[in-house]
Amino acid sequence: MTSTPGSAGPTDAPTPRPSELPARVSRFTRAERLVHRATATLTLLCVATAACLYVPALAELVGRRHLVVTVHIWTGILLPAPYLLGLASRAFRADLALLARLTSYDKEWLRAVRRRRPDRPAGKFNAGQKLYAGWIAGAALVMLGTGLLMWFTNLAPLSWRTGATFVHDWLALAAGVVVAGHLWMALTHPEARRGMRTGEVDREWARDEHPHWKP
Repeated sequence: MTSTPGSAGPTDAPTPRPSELPARVSRFTRAERLVHRATATLTLLCVATAACLYVPALAELVGRRHLVVTVHIWTGILLPAPYLLGLASRAFRADLALLARLTSYDKEWLRAVRRRRPDRPAGKFNAGQKLYAGWIAGAALVMLGTGLLMWFTNLAPLSWRTGATFVHDWLALAAGVVVAGHLWMALTHPEARRGMRTGEVDREWARDEHPHWKP
């Protein structure tokens, strides 16, 4: 169909003015939010049960060590499951691609953090979020591998299991600190937290905090 002079064709729709745009924009799909919630639940269970196993005061308070060990082992084994199920979501795969790539403005963001400058350019995810995602994913894989060596004692010689125990314990401590920092950032950034809870964020917040993201 062709348009006649003076009539609006299919591509002649006017660009919405800023005042006409919706106040909130979509940031995460339901599938992405479910993956995050399931991963967060399993991670917190791993951290909590590890603390009950290694902190004497907590061990005495909780008791039932065999149950705590069982919960810790199975939450660790199931930790990759939400990620693997999430791969069925196109939006989740797209976000993984964004998280895996550092851009020029990510480097600017890191420089701004070091110099304590407020102007920190970012896409849908800032450089800090990308580094956290990469570190925690790598740590989870290493802890899963070392945990299996500790659990299945016939998989490797004693020297390997001793090394696995050392790596697992110290990496667990580091992961606990990093996860606590992630929780602190979530508590101090309510709009980012709301985006993960509801899937939507304020348009002005998105423009200010993630100027290179085009929702």
